[in-house]
Amino acid sequence: MAKKKANLMGYLYLVGMALVVIGFFCPVFKGALAEFNGWDFLNFKNFDFVTVGGLLILIGAVVGIVLSFVKSKKEKMLKLVAILVSIAGGIVLIIGFNDNVVYKMIAEAFMKYANVGFYMIVVGWVVALVGHFTSK
Repeated sequence: MAKKKANLMGYLYLVGMALVVIGFFCPVFKGALAEFNGWDFLNFKNFDFVTVGGLLILIGAVVGIVLSFVKSKKEKMLKLVAILVSIAGGIVLIIGFNDNVVYKMIAEAFMKYANVGFYMIVVGWVVALVGHFTSK
């Protein structure tokens, strides 16, 4: 029974990271004029903090999913790094909101414009952290 519980908690990390990736593709913010998903934050013409933050969120989550299927001696530490990179991307994205007029409007009423993708990303981070720290 204990082994089944340990496996379940390992899958919790995978589910959390999958929620982050799915949330990235869903509408993250919705205002009166437009709807933004994670791809809208990736602007490679004007490479700025918002682009870096969006990339870190997505790359960290995808690497975390891949690491769930790869067995290694340092697997647990690498999974922690992947989720921390994804969370750091969220922090960088929020900091980058202060550079653009449209993003400033979102930042002023942050929770007012948050949409399903935003909540999925946050819940995914929490679920992945719980799964990481409770698995053996």
